[in-house]
Amino acid sequence: MPTRLSISSLCAALLVLAVPAPSAFAQGFFVTPVPGAPFSAVVNIERTSIRQSGLITQFKSMMVVARDGHGRIHNELRPFIAASRNETPELLKIHLYDPQTRISTQIDVQKRTYWTMTVNHPPATEPPSIGFAAPDGNLPANEFAKQEDLGMREIDGVQAHGMRETQTITDESSGKQAVVTDEYWYSQDLRINLVVKHSDPRSGTNTLTVTQVTRTEPDPKLFEVPEGYSRPGGQAIAGNGN
Repeated sequence: MPTRLSISSLCAALLVLAVPAPSAFAQGFFVTPVPGAPFSAVVNIERTSIRQSGLITQFKSMMVVARDGHGRIHNELRPFIAASRNETPELLKIHLYDPQTRISTQIDVQKRTYWTMTVNHPPATEPPSIGFAAPDGNLPANEFAKQEDLGMREIDGVQAHGMRETQTITDESSGKQAVVTDEYWYSQDLRINLVVKHSDPRSGTNTLTVTQVTRTEPDPKLFEVPEGYSRPGGQAIAGNGN
């Protein structure tokens, strides 16, 4: 099915190691770089992995995300840890993006380094999704999937519109069928998905949930390279790295 790609999804692809192990990086969360809708939040990530042996393992992670009134974004990368552990996963990398300058900054927290690049094309202003209802109320067609409008609900004090897409997949070798489900709850006000859930009985589930939403201007330092960080092989900076 088609999705909309952007600098956030590109960076997620570069940074994410999507394998079901405790040391794996948590999957990326799409923060749209739109102005006029500042917020900060915590994204909780839960993963249940089903191995071929039938063993079921559970992992978790989290990340802080933010966007200021100019549309600048702050996104994080942390590892998965066992769901039974109480500690917060360590911060590994930070992604910053400024839509006014089109400068994308990757920060390696462990190495205290950063690098920047200028994006040629503006990123999407909507998150990749299964496709929400168009302005005329019609759903995008997909001959291989059943799409269901879940209506509106409030999530952490924010109104969201839910969509579910279900596909029945038949294994050619065994003839067994599996029902794969993708569910999204989208906030028009914040222009982000508040809940993203993928469920596949063959491999497990992945759920991202936005919590602790604060709809005020975040700390400006979230959108700057920390003091003491340097470009690889370069000199440390004393402030903003952009």
